[in-house]
Amino acid sequence: MAISDSSTDNSTQPEKKRRAISGLALLVASAFFMEFLDGTVIATALPDMAKAFGVTAVDLNIGISAYLLTLAVLIPASGWVAERFGARTVFSTALLIFTLSSLICGLTQNVTEFVVMRIIQGIGGAMMVPVGRLVVLRTTPKDQLITAIATLTWPALVAPILGPPIGGFITTYASWHWIFFLNVPFGLAAIACSLKMMSNQKPVEKQPFDTQGFFSVGLSMLCLVAGLEVFSQQNENPWYGAGLLVMGLVFLAWAVRHLLRSSAPLVQLRTLRVPSFRVTMRGGFVLRATISSAPFMLPLMFQVGFGMDAFHAGSLVLAVFAGNLAMKPATTPLIRYFGFRKLLLGNGVLCVLSLLVCALLTPDSPRILTLVMLFWGGLSRSMQFTGISSLAFAEVPAQEMSGANTLFSTSLQLASGLGVTLGALSIRAGSLLTSWLPENVAHQPGMAFRLGFVVIGVLTAIGLWDITRLAPDAGINVSQKKK
Repeated sequence: MAISDSSTDNSTQPEKKRRAISGLALLVASAFFMEFLDGTVIATALPDMAKAFGVTAVDLNIGISAYLLTLAVLIPASGWVAERFGARTVFSTALLIFTLSSLICGLTQNVTEFVVMRIIQGIGGAMMVPVGRLVVLRTTPKDQLITAIATLTWPALVAPILGPPIGGFITTYASWHWIFFLNVPFGLAAIACSLKMMSNQKPVEKQPFDTQGFFSVGLSMLCLVAGLEVFSQQNENPWYGAGLLVMGLVFLAWAVRHLLRSSAPLVQLRTLRVPSFRVTMRGGFVLRATISSAPFMLPLMFQVGFGMDAFHAGSLVLAVFAGNLAMKPATTPLIRYFGFRKLLLGNGVLCVLSLLVCALLTPDSPRILTLVMLFWGGLSRSMQFTGISSLAFAEVPAQEMSGANTLFSTSLQLASGLGVTLGALSIRAGSLLTSWLPENVAHQPGMAFRLGFVVIGVLTAIGLWDITRLAPDAGINVSQKKK
């Protein structure tokens, strides 16, 4: 009897471990969703908030920018902080900072107080997201990595779509303060769960802090993200944004030079020697940026180009959200059946086509056809985003996972900012292209936006070309595809 009990206990251990990993991934994904949503949800609440503060909505945009810039500067340091103080301590502390600053954001009385709290929120978010991902990567076996990554990627896909309508609903039927107050119960629950579910392993050897690396990488990210922000706001003086981008590239060159020479760099670049990781950082960066542009462009095309109201435009875009969710159960089986290279190439073509067909939509397009096209786009972009994110860490050695995660998180933050900028620039490019078209075609509703999707589709195809460099068996230890 004792032997039977022992056997039963041993057989249930893998299942208990899988449930624990799944629960941990869900916890981190929930924290991600709260952080990503907070970056987009206040966009529709800005007019009401500006009225309460006695300023214009444009003046209050600094609250969004301050949050994004804080993330950009501090994310590169997240890996060192997690190694120095322990992942559970850092993740729980970051949640606490984010939650308390959310509460105070809802109580602020002027713009200065609001911006200060948004910066503090950014400090919490900068530690919360990459450190949470690192915990999941370190505790998840390779054969379960696809499922874990699929769980972690949905907030980045869903939050930009749900943020504006949620913010509008809360502002309309409650008040803008509740956008921040709602973070409090969720944040406290997440803190309690993280303290219970996460281990707090620390490295034996403590690395010194790379001050030069922090300033060079931080200044580079600050200038690049700020420059992208200026371009995305369609400023009348583009030279200001161009100057920031040039400065960002100069600081980036300084940072790369230092990181390659340092014995203990803040961001490890040696992980780029892994071929699959290098491809996901290069072509994958372009794909993540173009994928991030769609949630920005679609509502604009429907409202400005087609003359729809915000409600109907938002209801159409929810089809993209439905496609994102519908793809999640199929992600792992598809990767296991086709392998990473074949799936990313085949689905990448579908992803490009889903962007190009947006150029065929008009105000007179049947509603069901529009919904099907947007649902298809949600399916393909979700699959591509998850596949690239899973492949990024598939062949990275365990001892280099922290450095790879920091580099990936930094790249992801930059790609998200670039997505909005690419969307804005592609719309401007579409406006220029209309001048080359016959007058009866150029004046069709939303033509500039429709041609903008053609531009984004072409850029996505360029990023897809890099995937062809993957080895046929790339990531096979994760996909477990049979040869």
